[in-house]
Amino acid sequence: MWFLIILAILLIICIFLSIKIVRQSEVYIIERLGKFHKVADAGLTIIIPFVDHIRSIVSLKQQTLDIAPQEVITKDNVTITINTVVFYKIIDPTKAVYEIQSLKKAIEYISVTSIRDLVGKMDLDSTFSSRDLINDKLRAILDEAANKWGCTIDRVEIQDITPPPDIRDAMEKQMNAERNKRAAILQAEGERQAAVLKAQGEKEAAILQADADRESKIRRAAGDADAIRRVAEAKAEEVKLVYSAMMKANPNQTLVQLKSLETLKDVANGDANKVFIPFEATSALSGLGVTADMLKEEKKAKKSKSENEQ
Repeated sequence: MWFLIILAILLIICIFLSIKIVRQSEVYIIERLGKFHKVADAGLTIIIPFVDHIRSIVSLKQQTLDIAPQEVITKDNVTITINTVVFYKIIDPTKAVYEIQSLKKAIEYISVTSIRDLVGKMDLDSTFSSRDLINDKLRAILDEAANKWGCTIDRVEIQDITPPPDIRDAMEKQMNAERNKRAAILQAEGERQAAVLKAQGEKEAAILQADADRESKIRRAAGDADAIRRVAEAKAEEVKLVYSAMMKANPNQTLVQLKSLETLKDVANGDANKVFIPFEATSALSGLGVTADMLKEEKKAKKSKSENEQ
C-alpha cells in the first residue's frame, strides 16, 4: 500500500517536472543529457524529467544596455565623458547562448572600444555636432559584430557628452560672446532699418505735402480766375443793361453833358491828387458858364428898370 502511494507521488512529481509553460516573447533552450536538444517556443512544452534540462531562458523582446560613462580623448586632446545606450534584440537564441559567454558584456566592450576609436578621430566641436553620425557608425560596427552571436543592434544613442569644467566654462563664455555679437548685429540691423523706414516716410510725407500745396494753389488760382471771370461777366452785364436803358431813353446832348458833370463830381471827391477832365466835359462847362453870364445880365437889366420906374 505504501509502495503504491510513493509511486503515485513520484508519478505526480514527474508529471509536474515534465510540463513547462513558456511565456510569450520568451524561448527555452533545452538540453538532453548535456547536449542541445531543442528550442521551446511560447506555449506548453513537455520534457523528460532528469534527462532534459532547461539551459537558459532567452527573451526575444528588444532590450536596452546602458553603458557606463566612458572617458574619451578627442583629436584635439580634450578628455570628454560619453554615456551611451544600446538597443538590441536576440534573433537566434541558440547562438546567443552557445556562441558567446556573456552577450551583454561583449556588446559593452565593443561599444567602448568603438566609441574611443570614432571620437578619437574628431575634434571637440565635431563631437558635439556629429552625434547622429557617431550613432550610425557605432550601430553599424556593433551590428556587424553581434550578428554572429544571433543578435541584431537596432539603434545606438549617445545620451550625454560632458567636457571638462574648464572647457565647459570656455564654451559658455564663447557662446555668451556669440549671443552678444548676434544681439548687437540684430540691434544695429533693426536701427538701420528703422532709420531707412523713417527717411522713406519723411520723403513720402514731403512729396505728399508738396503735391497737396500744388493742388491747393491750382485750385485757388482756378477759383480766383473763375471769380474774376464772374465779376467781369457781371460788370459786362451791368454795362449792357445801362447802355440798353440809355438807348431806350433816347438821351440828348445836354443830358449826356449833365451826367458827365455828375461823374466829375464823384471823381473830384476821390483821393486822387490830379483829375483829368475830358474835352466834352469842358465844353459842357463853358456852355454852362455862358448861360450863367446871360442870366446875370438879364437879372441886372431887370433890377435897373425897376429902379428907373421908381
